[in-house]
Amino acid sequence: MKHRILELYSGIGGMHCAWNETNMPGEIVAAVDINTVANDVYKYNFPDTNLLNRNIQALSPKEIQKLSVNTILMSPPCQPFTRNGKYLDENDSRTDSFLYLISILDQLETIEYILMENVKGFECSTVRNIFMEKLKECGFVYQEFLLCPSTVGVPNSRLRYYCIATKNKNWSYKTKPEIMRALPKTYATPYSLDLIIEKNIEDKYLVPDKMLRKANLFDMCYKDSRRSCCVTKAYSHYVEGTGSMYTDATPEYLELCFKRANSFEVGSEEFVNALKELKIRFFTPREVLKLMSFPKTYTFPEKISRKQCYRLLGNSVNVKVISELLLILFQQ
Repeated sequence: MKHRILELYSGIGGMHCAWNETNMPGEIVAAVDINTVANDVYKYNFPDTNLLNRNIQALSPKEIQKLSVNTILMSPPCQPFTRNGKYLDENDSRTDSFLYLISILDQLETIEYILMENVKGFECSTVRNIFMEKLKECGFVYQEFLLCPSTVGVPNSRLRYYCIATKNKNWSYKTKPEIMRALPKTYATPYSLDLIIEKNIEDKYLVPDKMLRKANLFDMCYKDSRRSCCVTKAYSHYVEGTGSMYTDATPEYLELCFKRANSFEVGSEEFVNALKELKIRFFTPREVLKLMSFPKTYTFPEKISRKQCYRLLGNSVNVKVISELLLILFQQ
């Protein structure tokens, strides 16, 4: 069976990449997003896909039905369910489009499969409860997950909520009432970052002096590291909690340099100078794409700035995790 897929909140096309990764028969019939910069990147990589720059609330059930799609892949806005978003849940206007979609789900008679991704915290929300009740009402069976890319062999932390749902009576996956924190099969230990690190990186990726003053807050990675922190849309703009930094130096030499730096006043010029030889830098957008399991052929248009790249990646999905979930969702 060749599946016809509607990709909502399509962003830069992480879901599209994940579908391609499965090698299952099907096509993205339409992709929908209101972010024009993300749409430029999506169109650059998938020029033949019908990309709609639309507010999802402007899509009528009749219009969706005309697409003859049987699958919805989506990653609704996560800010209403995060600390920075003040946990406003259903009272946040950014949930309106998803709540609208939930409200019309019973009118989308051709939809048989759904995959939804969101931030950790969604599982505790009122919106999640509304979504689950609607799935049951429409005859879907579903499974919820909280998964990190490291569980599928990717050296990156990006814990996210996922829900897969189907009306297929022959679905062989045995659902459980609890939220699963692992997939049914086991995966290899995460590979080392050496496999994704680029050579001869431009100096523009070096951490600037004003940020080196806060170097004690950095999460540091090396070529032999088998882990890295989640890159957020604020990466390269803020220091703490936005993603890891990288150095070619060994952990031993880095420890020595930090020990020397900390003999001075933290944040002082002497402190910064003691760390400069480490050439601590940001991961490049290309390296972050690899950490998020995008294919080698995926690229950003030249007109997209580095800051825009990080913002778009911070809002995207891990392709490997999604593709593994899709394989489960469509198994007979």
